Amino acid sequence: MSAFEILLLGIALSADAFAVTVSNTFVYARERKRKLILMPVFFGLFQAMMPVLGYFLGNLAAQIIEAYSGIVTLIILGFIGGNMIKEGLEALRSDEEGQMGFEDDGSVKKLRISQLLVQAVATAIDAFAVGFSLRAQDVDLAFAVTVIGLTTFACCIVALFLGRKLGRLLGDRAEVVGGIVLVIIGLKAFLGL
Repeated sequence: MSAFEILLLGIALSADAFAVTVSNTFVYARERKRKLILMPVFFGLFQAMMPVLGYFLGNLAAQIIEAYSGIVTLIILGFIGGNMIKEGLEALRSDEEGQMGFEDDGSVKKLRISQLLVQAVATAIDAFAVGFSLRAQDVDLAFAVTVIGLTTFACCIVALFLGRKLGRLLGDRAEVVGGIVLVIIGLKAFLGL
């Protein structure tokens, strides 16, 4: 596998993390920037770690994880996305324009580390199977996971900026759109698309 092919693999693996970062940026529009930067860091780390696990655990767990990864991703992202849709629709019904990024009580919506960890795992499950294929192709693991992790990090940095711009355009509808995106990613994983 060439360096270019590994780069393309990194871009493909980062697609879900990119979309989740954009969605989170909608919902947590008023979150501090230093907390938002944790998204690219977490997503990049997990996209790099999962192939390592797949590389070393290979046959042992690859079939099990591959068999259930779609349903696990759907459950996790479906639950988070469903909550976002529900909260976004409630905000729209209350006719409170300009409240994006705030809780019902007026406090700023906070991105929890635990939520970010769950999202990072959910978006990186497919990278586990990639680790098994890296082993089968006798690829330099350190180089491959570095490229995958850095590519995901870079894509998520772009997603932060894009999410801010789109969030401003969508206003209160941003949370509903973000939730729909997460549910679609979960469905895509479940259907194996």
